Amino acid sequence: MQAGSFGMAGAAGTTTATFGAAFGAGVAFGAGVAFGAGVAFRAGVARAGRDGVTTPEVIEGAAGALLVIISGPSGVGKDTIIDALRDRPRDPDYHYVVTCTTRQPRPGETPGVSYQFLTDEQFEALDDAGELLESADVHGNHYGTPRREASDALVAGHDVILKIDVQGAAAVKERVPDALLVFIVPPTLEALFQRLRSRATETADELEIRQRNAAIELARQGDYDQVVVNETGEIARTAAEIEAIIEQEKRRNPDRRMRIT
Repeated sequence: MQAGSFGMAGAAGTTTATFGAAFGAGVAFGAGVAFGAGVAFRAGVARAGRDGVTTPEVIEGAAGALLVIISGPSGVGKDTIIDALRDRPRDPDYHYVVTCTTRQPRPGETPGVSYQFLTDEQFEALDDAGELLESADVHGNHYGTPRREASDALVAGHDVILKIDVQGAAAVKERVPDALLVFIVPPTLEALFQRLRSRATETADELEIRQRNAAIELARQGDYDQVVVNETGEIARTAAEIEAIIEQEKRRNPDRRMRIT
């Protein structure tokens, strides 16, 4: 895919849009590290719940079944890309894990499909039981990936798609080292900001926070296996490129089994 106006940088055979060190150089995952205002990753939560109460057993998926993490900054089009992937015929189908969150539903979102909408108490119970692959505080709300849903699908032989914000991807990669990480970037930073503004789902203050965090998150693209530019109006092409990346990875490692710790 063609690069956006930020230029290209090849790394490990990936297509990479480079946004430069000005957007959060030195930002790293770790305990207490903040990802801009209102975003923080709780290191260690994914391993054993908030207080280390539970350590789930190691689960091994079926041969060839792949865990794919799709992430990118807010407003880059992750949900729309997932919808486009769902529309592409495939046998067997991908399994799309539904993220848990404590935020309120937005107009048009369907509980159990868009997100699993939980109370703070419900979310904390899952986290403490070790039932989340990762969990993060994003803009004042909790988000997490249900471990059991992902592992059951892998054991059944399905390729599993996780849509996760940037700060959660490192936690899943730590627990599933062979997971394929795909990072979505916009053609330009201004295009991303325009998409955020056009959603009209945030207050002015919330929008400012999301824009600031997006610039920081874009600096994390070097942590990913593949980087894909989501050109404006080219969702179908973006989905096709992601599917091609997945198929290439499966051909390279047809007998590999994902291990979830």
